[in-house]
Amino acid sequence: MSGDQQFVLASLKEAIRDGRVVIIGSVRQETLSGIKTAAQSEKVRTALGAFPDETLTTPHYEEAARFYNLCRSRGVECGPIDILICAVAAHMHYDILTYDQGLKRCIEVLRSERLLHQ
Repeated sequence: MSGDQQFVLASLKEAIRDGRVVIIGSVRQETLSGIKTAAQSEKVRTALGAFPDETLTTPHYEEAARFYNLCRSRGVECGPIDILICAVAAHMHYDILTYDQGLKRCIEVLRSERLLHQ
């Protein structure tokens, strides 16, 4: 495991212990959609059940559109789920734990514009 992955894992474990983890439904769906066997899917579904879904509202989606346009204007393409994650995090003052390179590029642009906290 890379140093970046180890940091994310340690941070996630700490956040879970402290009860500071939420998930959005799109991430739950995306996570479960890639699982090949029913047994594995059920195991992951049960584990994810420990984390509440953040309720999304119109301002989250409007902020996501604004963030998408900003990132695109800076030459960074962000997927719809990635940019929605960023919008929810900005709106709720949450941290984002990831080692996904595409999401990291979106985060970099938004942090440089001071739209996401460090």
